[in-house]
Amino acid sequence: MSAIDEAGPALETQALCKSFGALTVANAIDFRLARGARHALIGPNGAGKTSFVNLVSGALEASSGKILLAGQEVTSLSQAQRVKRGLARTFQINQLFRGLSVLENVTLAIGEQHGVAGTMFRPAGAKRAIIEEAYALLEQLGIAEDALRPVREVAYGRQRLVEIAVALGLKPSVLLLDEPAAGVPSGESGTIIEVIERLPAELALLIIEHDLDLV
Repeated sequence: MSAIDEAGPALETQALCKSFGALTVANAIDFRLARGARHALIGPNGAGKTSFVNLVSGALEASSGKILLAGQEVTSLSQAQRVKRGLARTFQINQLFRGLSVLENVTLAIGEQHGVAGTMFRPAGAKRAIIEEAYALLEQLGIAEDALRPVREVAYGRQRLVEIAVALGLKPSVLLLDEPAAGVPSGESGTIIEVIERLPAELALLIIEHDLDLV
């Protein structure tokens, strides 16, 4: 495998295609996302935006073409392997553990990045640094007051922020946000926009959205 290309794009697709029988949902897509770039993929529902994200993240297997992260091909890698290479995403409908606390959700993500997620809930203090890192991330996103609440008890708009915190806990170089304000009351979407604006400058960000006002 080639060395990481520090000068190249953070994410690239080359002639990316996906077909289900006679139905083509992605046709020869060439795409480049520079390091630190902020881009939006817009279009109406059914246009194939989420299908593209599913291909890039590994949830869908490409029929042909290539996907590269920092110059390295990841087309044949699993979702988990792509996360390890620096790719994280959120979903239209959040994928949080609703019975766990907000802090536990974020701590699990950070523990996964450190390779200790399987031992996070053992009654020992060795993982204190990871818990403190998770809490600091919640403070950064303005949701630390919800840290000990079960996710199911947190307002949906703030759950979307928790999902962003979980994604950031994976230490990505590329972050895909799939309709981050979907299902969020209009009065709360501004908070999500503010959080997105404060994301680290070096993070390459692709927002999938059909709401032009939000974009």
